[in-house]
Amino acid sequence: MGPKFLGSFEPIEVSDPELERDGVRYLTFHSKSLLGRGDVSVFIPKGTRFPTEIPLVVMLHGVYGSHWSWFLKGAAHRVAQQLIDTRQIRPMMLAAPSDGLSGDGSGYWKLPSRDVEAWIVDDVPSCIRTIFASNGPTFLCGLSMGGYAALRLGFKYPLRYQAISAHSPITQAEQLRDFVREGSLPVPDLADPELDILRWARAHSKELPAVRMDCGEDDPLSNATRHLDEELTALGIEHTYDAFPGKHDWPYWREHLSDTLRFFDSVL
Repeated sequence: MGPKFLGSFEPIEVSDPELERDGVRYLTFHSKSLLGRGDVSVFIPKGTRFPTEIPLVVMLHGVYGSHWSWFLKGAAHRVAQQLIDTRQIRPMMLAAPSDGLSGDGSGYWKLPSRDVEAWIVDDVPSCIRTIFASNGPTFLCGLSMGGYAALRLGFKYPLRYQAISAHSPITQAEQLRDFVREGSLPVPDLADPELDILRWARAHSKELPAVRMDCGEDDPLSNATRHLDEELTALGIEHTYDAFPGKHDWPYWREHLSDTLRFFDSVL
């Protein structure tokens, strides 16, 4: 199958439906923000007919990962379909983009030569909505580095999202050093106020969407996540925080993705 041409995202390469499994499709398209190609894995629930109005959940992975991680390590598509089949949530599309694949993890930041932030906030939802002729609210979630990005970008661009959820989130940019190899972060200044979650929480405290966070009790980030919960509470920002048994690993995230999807459904 040759590439499709679709407005500012041309060309777009889409996986062959004959070779796909479990409703997951794979897209590669040109992104002006990345100055090149970007990859996205997309889950489409059974029985979906386009054009349609359907919620879109943008899912952000952690360090060392890529667009396939949420599906091929976290089984996100199976979790979602089971919740849909049992009528615990309404049908939702899941879109899991790569983080731009800079270093061991991009942080989903604006980089000197590539605007990963715009790739996530603008390009991914616009392309998915256009190619699949769909409309509806957009949600943002992530794990670890992706949880940090979900909070930072959700707080920075609150009118883009109906709700935000973060699993085991890194809460400060500096913490990323503990998860990657030395010298592998592609950003010069981790103390830049632009990277501060609380800066954007304060700036947009009156217009934030619904927010939830969770973290495993045996996760090295548990104390930092609990501290962020306290700081958000002190700022008067309404949110939910849950501590569950578990570690900083895929069994934990796979188990608690259902909490995120039910939370998103509850605010529809």
